[in-house]
Amino acid sequence: MLFISSKIGEQLNASSQSLRLIVLTVKLRRTFAPAKKKHMKRIKEYKKLFGVEKEIDLTILKKTYRNLVKEWHPDKFQEGDALKVEAELQSRRIIDGYHFLVSIAPETHEANLASYTETINVAGIADYHHKGMLLEITFVDGNTYEYFGVTPQVYQKMINSDKINRFAKRAIYPNYTYRKSKKSLEEA
Repeated sequence: MLFISSKIGEQLNASSQSLRLIVLTVKLRRTFAPAKKKHMKRIKEYKKLFGVEKEIDLTILKKTYRNLVKEWHPDKFQEGDALKVEAELQSRRIIDGYHFLVSIAPETHEANLASYTETINVAGIADYHHKGMLLEITFVDGNTYEYFGVTPQVYQKMINSDKINRFAKRAIYPNYTYRKSKKSLEEA
């Protein structure tokens, strides 16, 4: 049986409380810290495929895209060749990656800034879905945007907030990488 004096017991109790406080503080910082640097695996994979290290430059991306398409075009391989199937898959991956990286490029964001600003300021949120680290928001005007790196904790805070639009304007729109995922629904 182990006996601990009352002073040592009080010190251990006080130190465990301070340790709990430190752990709680770290958890809170992780929860509320903006995730600007957090990106999904898909972004990193496509950047690696195109050799992009930091910011996306559309002219370099376009040249790399053309070279990769020339290298992996399915018509380049014979019908019985084992690489033909791989070339078809790689070709689809290259095309998807190119369109994806173009949609999150800073130049694309600048070109579409006016319509994006109007959408987030005027149109309210009609629907939203969260899966993994991806938050998809559909606005009342029909535009749909994807936000990358949104943690489940931030999503929980959003759905528990009184005003979802206000929370999104303060915590999601300025802090996460986004792209327009679907065209707006046009009236016939």
